[in-house]
Amino acid sequence: MAQQVLILGIGNVLWADEGFGVRCVETLADQWSFPDNVKLLDGGTQGLYLLPFLEEADVLIVFDAVDYGLTPGTMKIVKNEEVPAFMGAKKMSLHQTGFQDVIATAQLMGYCPDELLLIGCQPEELEDYGGGLRDVVAAQIPAAIEIALDRLAELQITPTRGEGDKSNLADPSILRSAYEDGRPSEEEAYRKGDDRFLTLSAK
Repeated sequence: MAQQVLILGIGNVLWADEGFGVRCVETLADQWSFPDNVKLLDGGTQGLYLLPFLEEADVLIVFDAVDYGLTPGTMKIVKNEEVPAFMGAKKMSLHQTGFQDVIATAQLMGYCPDELLLIGCQPEELEDYGGGLRDVVAAQIPAAIEIALDRLAELQITPTRGEGDKSNLADPSILRSAYEDGRPSEEEAYRKGDDRFLTLSAK
């Protein structure tokens, strides 16, 4: 029986480089069609709601923005038992704590995937609400995808070129092209809070 592979992108696309993992999965679905034993999933910040998907998987490949304390755009690969430790070493947001909980719970219940592969990228900007990926981080999406495809090849899984299954991705309105192209300028949409509120608070 073929191994079941879950390719998961996690993070919050509303906070600039936090969306790296989700955008990787979107790009995979745009470019590749996979056999039935491979599932692509935008995990967003769903936390423990992801448990049923892990229960079905033998191999878990995760894309995420992870603060390794490195130069922005630096890629780092972490495997198996090291994954939970890395995701909790320096928390950037609630989603990382949540995903640590997912892995710990899956291990406790005896259905954590046999193999874990974290493909992480050091973010540049996390404080720009409504912001898109910074160039240095977006530029690493092809490299991240190649790492995932190489691992799939080792598992003798061969995708075909062309659009794949997008049923487990986000609503089209927040896919990268729609989200970033339709984003108002900083002058039109103040991103550090409502300036009317800040003015009143200052008084």
